[in-house]
Amino acid sequence: MKRVQNPRSMQELGLEWRRQGLCVGLVPTMGYWHEGHLSLMRWAREHCDLLVASIFVNPTQFGPGEDLENYPSDIELDSALATECGVDVLFTPCRDDMYLPGHGTWVNVPELTKNLCGRSRPGHFQGVATVVCKLFNLVQPTFAAFGEKDWQQVAVIRKMTRELDIPVRVEGRPIVRESDGLAMSSRNVYLTVEERAVAPHIQKGLCLLEGMVRAGERDCGALRKAVRDYYAAWIPSGVLDYLELVDPETIETVDHVRSDFLAAVALRLGKARLIDNKRINLEK
Repeated sequence: MKRVQNPRSMQELGLEWRRQGLCVGLVPTMGYWHEGHLSLMRWAREHCDLLVASIFVNPTQFGPGEDLENYPSDIELDSALATECGVDVLFTPCRDDMYLPGHGTWVNVPELTKNLCGRSRPGHFQGVATVVCKLFNLVQPTFAAFGEKDWQQVAVIRKMTRELDIPVRVEGRPIVRESDGLAMSSRNVYLTVEERAVAPHIQKGLCLLEGMVRAGERDCGALRKAVRDYYAAWIPSGVLDYLELVDPETIETVDHVRSDFLAAVALRLGKARLIDNKRINLEK
């Protein structure tokens, strides 16, 4: 495995691979890998000639008071895991090389970022879209794989890629969970023992919602109330950021249950802000 830190060197490699007609897969991450990240790499490894994984804690997607400076990191362990997963190039740029002095060019996808995390974390998706656009330009991948735990992020990147005519295929991959149902996240490390014990109820609340829908409940207000009550009972120390039922493509809140919708939640538990979602298709 080769480790590349300089963006220009990474771009030279990417352009040479494109000239050779090679299929290049990219897995963009912020590091501190868990099984969710590794599943993306294993899947991508099976579908490309060359695999690039990037580690970059992107400062422009963090808001004031968020955990930028304390975001967990273990580059040596990640490097070892990258080798195990068959990564060909580990791209680990530094902040000053990715954002030169005076940087003032941004990518915005406003239609998809008014709701959910876009509403509660202003500017977050501007940072996400900008850095992913830069990574696409530097690595020149054929496709990039992202986890669907960040459903809104995948939707934003797909729209950006399509509308800016970027020749990259965006692949969304299923959420990877712990054995008790908690969605894997690098931020799970922030949880205390007590918080970790109740965190699986985040997903259980979404399963409750799905069960009600499949039993015939169609009132979105009743569904949200049932899940909020469930969280209040089982995660009393949690602070609900949002609980929404949205269209999976437009990320707009739905007023009544449709055949295909996304139930999405963000909940603050101690130092951690945890997100999860469940796509519910009544035709399946």
